[in-house]
Amino acid sequence: MLDRLGYDATLAKDGMEVIDIYEKAVRSGKAFDAVILDLHIDGGMGGTVAMKKLRQMDPDVKGIVSSGYANDPEMTDFEKYGFCGVVEKPYSMHELRNILNRIIDQNKTIRISKQEWLERRSAMG
Repeated sequence: MLDRLGYDATLAKDGMEVIDIYEKAVRSGKAFDAVILDLHIDGGMGGTVAMKKLRQMDPDVKGIVSSGYANDPEMTDFEKYGFCGVVEKPYSMHELRNILNRIIDQNKTIRISKQEWLERRSAMG
């Protein structure tokens, strides 16, 4: 689904693998624009623990929690758990596109604003 939306996706089997992949990406200077984490992983680290560890590594990580359990606290109060957005399973391509655009565009806006500020400051002498 992410491919059809034009994203270059990297898949992980559980939270531990997400942390490993993310850490390597940060070290190489190619951090991800967003991370989608499944809340519950059978036999592996789930999204809540993984997000906490990702935030320790990178406080600016853009995490989206996903689950079919809409009433879980992490889904209803996702910001409290360090997530920037939520997408409930099963989700449509439209829903996924909307949350990714909101999260990623928000990040771009911050960078553009900072750049504009630097340019204005430089122009003032």
